[in-house]
Amino acid sequence: QVQLVESGGGLVQPGGSLRLSCTASDSLSNIYAMGWYRQAPGKQRELVAESTSRGIISYALSVKGRFTISRDQDKNTVSLQMSSLKLEDTAVYYCNAKSSSDYAERRSGYWGQGTQVTVSS
Repeated sequence: QVQLVESGGGLVQPGGSLRLSCTASDSLSNIYAMGWYRQAPGKQRELVAESTSRGIISYALSVKGRFTISRDQDKNTVSLQMSSLKLEDTAVYYCNAKSSSDYAERRSGYWGQGTQVTVSS
């Protein structure tokens, strides 16, 4: 069982920056992809950014150019640097990890507890 612990959420003004970090408690040997999802009130959870062990990186169109995902497989961490934050980025952000079979079969994988990001003036 992989446990994911997130940190770094908070309150920021529009145009500001935040960095989210996530550490997996288990070895990453079984983890193929790590990334971040978010869920705003009344909306479905959506992919924000994801990085695979093969170096494939995906971003939601709404964050491309503003957010950067980075992953350290040796340290079992994944981070999300968020810049030029907008009001619509307000959501609970969840760290996610998938095995290769989870990724191939489009299963949800493992989730962190979530961290709140609020963009407000």
